[in-house]
Amino acid sequence: MSYLVGIDLGSTSLKAVVHDVRGKVLASASRPTERFHPDKAHPDWTVWQPEQIWGGTAEALREAVGKLDDARKVRAVAVTGMGMDGVPIAPDGAWLYPFISWLDPRTAPQLEWWTKHVGIDKTFGIGGNPVWAINSALRILWMKEHEPKILARADKWLLIEDFLNFMLCGRRATDYSMASCTMLFDQRTLSWSDKMLKVSGVSRSLMPDAFPAGTVLGEVHAKAAKATGLAEGTPVVLGGHDHLCGALPVGAFKPGVVLDVTGTWEIVSTSIPKPVLTRQVHKAGLTIQAHVGRGVHAAWASTPAGESLEWFRNQLCARQPGEAKSADDWGVLMAEAAKSPPGAGGVVFLPHLSGSTCPVVDPHSRGCFSGLRSMATRGDLVRAIIEGLDYQFLDMLVSFEKGLGTKAKRIVAVGGATKNGFWMQNKADVVGKTIEAPEIEEATPLGAAILAGIGVGVYKNEQDAYEKVCRPGRVYKPNAALGKKYAKGFELYRELYPALRGLNAKVAAL
Repeated sequence: MSYLVGIDLGSTSLKAVVHDVRGKVLASASRPTERFHPDKAHPDWTVWQPEQIWGGTAEALREAVGKLDDARKVRAVAVTGMGMDGVPIAPDGAWLYPFISWLDPRTAPQLEWWTKHVGIDKTFGIGGNPVWAINSALRILWMKEHEPKILARADKWLLIEDFLNFMLCGRRATDYSMASCTMLFDQRTLSWSDKMLKVSGVSRSLMPDAFPAGTVLGEVHAKAAKATGLAEGTPVVLGGHDHLCGALPVGAFKPGVVLDVTGTWEIVSTSIPKPVLTRQVHKAGLTIQAHVGRGVHAAWASTPAGESLEWFRNQLCARQPGEAKSADDWGVLMAEAAKSPPGAGGVVFLPHLSGSTCPVVDPHSRGCFSGLRSMATRGDLVRAIIEGLDYQFLDMLVSFEKGLGTKAKRIVAVGGATKNGFWMQNKADVVGKTIEAPEIEEATPLGAAILAGIGVGVYKNEQDAYEKVCRPGRVYKPNAALGKKYAKGFELYRELYPALRGLNAKVAAL
C-alpha cells in the first residue's frame, strides 16, 4: 500500500495527515501554532517563530508517521497552509527574522504608501490582489525600513509553506498560488512582475523561483528524516494555498463549480480558465489567484461568517456556573432557531461585525439587527443571523456571476458549518440551489496529499485523483415553497447596507 502525506500549516494548528491513495485518513497528529509577542514596546506585534513552526510540524509528522507500519511506504509529502506570512533566509539557510503574522498590524504605514504610490488599480490589474496590510510585499517594505541590515543579509524571502519545504529538502522555491499572495506576481505570465518589483523596490533575487503546484522539489534529507520520522529520500512536492488545495478532493477545480468553505470565516471560490483582472471584479472584493489545479486560475472572496454565531453565543448565551446544559450548546440554539418561522419573525441581520469585504468593500460597516420588536425571541435572533449569513453568501454568488460572467452549476460545501444541518438547509433554501456536503474529513491536507500524489505519478491528474478520493455526503435541496419568501427577504437584506452606510461611517469616525 502507498501512503501520501499532507501537511497543513494553519493559524491555530500544525497538522500532519497520512492518507491512502483513496483519500482515507490512516494517521494524523497536530501541534498548536504558537503566537509570540516579542516586542514589549509593541504588544500587538504578533509573530510565528520559525523554530516553533518547524519544530511543531516535525513533532506532528513524527507522531503521525510513527503510527504506520513502514515509513518507507510514504510515496511523497506536500505542504499547504496560510498565504502571506514569510521569513528571510540567509545563504547558509539560517532564518534571520520571525514570520510577521497576518495578525500583526505593523504594516499599516506601508499600506498607506503602497496605496498612494503604486495604487490599488495597478496592483489588481497585474497581480489580482486587493491591497491588504497582510500582503507579503508590505512585510518586505517594513523590513527594508526598519531592519535593513537583516534584509540585506537575506538570500530569499520564503513564505511559510516554502520555508517548511526548505527545511525538508533544502530547496528554495514557491508555487504559483503562493506567489500570487505577494502583490509581486503577474497573473497573466505566471512569473514575478518586473513592474511591481521595480515600483516597490524589491529585488528579484530575493524572491524564490515559482513553479506549478505538484512539482517535485527534492527529497527529504537525512537531518529532516531524523526530525520527522519520514524516510530519507521521500519526495517533497510543491503544495499551495490552503483553500485552493481544499478544492481538489471535492472537484472544485473545474469551472462552474463553486466551493464554499465555511467556518469562522467563509471563503467562496470558483475556478476560471484565465485571469479576469477588471475593475468590476476588483470593486466586488474578489481576489484573482493562480490555482493549484493546472491550467486554471481561481476567483475567490472571503468574509467573516461563523464568528457572528460565536459572538452571539459567547456574549448573550453564557452558561451559568454549575449549569449542566444551556443555550451556549449549539444544539439548543439550533433547535430554537428551527422553531422560528422562515424570515425570523421580521428580524433581518447584517453580518458586518468585522466590516464588509464582498461584494462591498467597506471596513467601516457595522453589524445590525433590523426589525426588532418586543416579541422577538432568542430563536428569532439566531435564525436571523443564519439567514443573514446566507443572504451574504447569495450576494457573493451574484457578484461572482456579474463580475466573471459565470454561473454556479454546482455548489460544494466543506468546513465546520457543514456539520450544522439546519444552517446548510437554510443556505440551500435562500440560494435556491442544491448544496453538496461531501464526506471529506479535512479537505485541505487531503488536497496537499493529492498534489503529492500527482507529483510522483500516483494520480494522472486532478480529475483522476478526484475520482479516486471523492466521497459523496449529504445533499441539501432547496425548498421551492420558500423561494419567493427568501427572494423578498434578500431584497430587504440588500437595502440594509446602503441605508446604514453613512451612519456607520460617522460611528467609525468617532
